[in-house]
Amino acid sequence: MLSAYAPILLLLGMVAAFAIANVVLSELLGRKRDVIGKGDAYECGMSPVGNARLRLSIHFYLTAVLFILFDVESVFLTLWAIGARDLSAAGVGHYVLAEIVVFVGLLALALAFVWRKGGLEWDR
Repeated sequence: MLSAYAPILLLLGMVAAFAIANVVLSELLGRKRDVIGKGDAYECGMSPVGNARLRLSIHFYLTAVLFILFDVESVFLTLWAIGARDLSAAGVGHYVLAEIVVFVGLLALALAFVWRKGGLEWDR
């Protein structure tokens, strides 16, 4: 049983050895040149201006959380749509459809609430 995995383990070992050898050899044989701007942060080719500890508005974070929330929920809907044919063949299609209608209804209510409260407005 374990002998079936031997080629995969050998390949993984060879890949790891190659990666480690490249890093070690480049560190040992590579030229060391100190450049003035080497340690600076690279930001689109522009010189950094101001403090990196800029305070952002809470609306930025709220928008990000809402995006992640609705993105994950769309993944759930996609997975349900993929398995809908199998669920209807199993005889539980009506029950699952009712659950999805409730789920989408709650999503619509949440979106309406966030929209009414102004959570989707970026510039305020």
